[in-house]
Amino acid sequence: MSLARQVDALRSGEQDLLAVGETMHAAMDRLYPICRSITGDGVRATLDVLAESLDVERHGVPSGTQAFDWTVPDEWNVRDAYIADRRGRRVVDFRRHNLHLVSYSVPVHATMTLSELLPHLHTLPDQPDWIPYRTTYYSRDWGFCLPESRLRSMDEGPYDVVVDTTIEPGELTYGELVVPGDNPDEVMISAHLCHPSLANDNLAGIAVAVEVARTLAALPSRRYTYRFLFAPGTIGSITWLSRNPRVLPRIRHGLVVTGLGGPGPLVYKRTRRGTRDVDGAAAHVVARRGGEVRDYSPYGYDERQFNAVGFDLPVGRLSRTPHGEYPEYHTSADDLSFVKPAELAEAYLAVLEILDVLENDERYRNLSPHGEPQLGKRGLYPTTGGRQATDAVMAMLWVLGYSDGSTSLLDTAAVAGVDFADLRRAAARLEAAGLLTAARQTGTG
Repeated sequence: MSLARQVDALRSGEQDLLAVGETMHAAMDRLYPICRSITGDGVRATLDVLAESLDVERHGVPSGTQAFDWTVPDEWNVRDAYIADRRGRRVVDFRRHNLHLVSYSVPVHATMTLSELLPHLHTLPDQPDWIPYRTTYYSRDWGFCLPESRLRSMDEGPYDVVVDTTIEPGELTYGELVVPGDNPDEVMISAHLCHPSLANDNLAGIAVAVEVARTLAALPSRRYTYRFLFAPGTIGSITWLSRNPRVLPRIRHGLVVTGLGGPGPLVYKRTRRGTRDVDGAAAHVVARRGGEVRDYSPYGYDERQFNAVGFDLPVGRLSRTPHGEYPEYHTSADDLSFVKPAELAEAYLAVLEILDVLENDERYRNLSPHGEPQLGKRGLYPTTGGRQATDAVMAMLWVLGYSDGSTSLLDTAAVAGVDFADLRRAAARLEAAGLLTAARQTGTG
């Protein structure tokens, strides 16, 4: 089954799309309890799970390695962390929720009053029952996160404060999967895996990327080679970029996938140039699904690393409601109940539709350009006419009307206001009937 046929089967209901969403949600359920950070055992445990269904190659980069202007940090791991009252009851307990500990907290063993503790405590006063997510990656510090309601219930103490962590030379770990295609030119799909128990940000992105990779790997052939990168945010992508200069010229299209399971419509963020092939493909798919297309900004996820002026890679970003624009972002409310299988399923199909455009957008030449060719004698027109042409006939007429050798199917879809897949199917029928020939392939980045 080709990618185009896979997309058509999912869209028509021939294959159960919601079942795919439920599979992705179940995969997130396994990953959710793992305490991930930019380094450490949690990253490796996450890649272990991914490796059960994908041939992910793991790379370890030693602490202290220079990556452009950055340095790979020491590795951080957690055994335990808590705040206990005078009776020994844990009022804040990392074992109950890994967001309770500020990521990269240094070791602490102390007895402190509440007043002494307060500078190290983080809450959300406007959401008193949620735990915030906080980090201190590049500053040696420590802290706990807790619901504001819990803080209000705490007396002056004293409290036993334990942060049983290690920060020592180790490695930064990332995973990579290459699915070869007929063409060595590559499409990159990147998902960050450095966040702990946060479902939408970014277990949803990981789950969608994994399912897309599984789908592509199962196809008998692909036009492009596909590279999937599962790396810690910022430092992971920068480290990957520093180690792969020979790969970069082959990247023709790319997507950072994140936040794909929460509420809200799909949102595509353009590349820095804004006119790359992936911009056109993603804008078409997202707009047809009622989503939003935004211009590039140098703030966000790893698309800002790939689009940096020294690389200028054609990598956009696909999400739902972007980071910081929904109240659950970076809080304990971003749990598994916040992410719905139906949203995951739609995002998965949208990624496949974008790839379908990239794989199959073509410029054709009409081989019967002197007036409208007779479709009926070729079995392409209904034997009984009606008041208006069918959608399938209209798609063929649009393709014939714009197949001048320089206008692509995606260009035609924009003029016609129809779905790319409809024109792709029409072009296949016309080519099989000897009415079209491919002029030249698109897809230059």
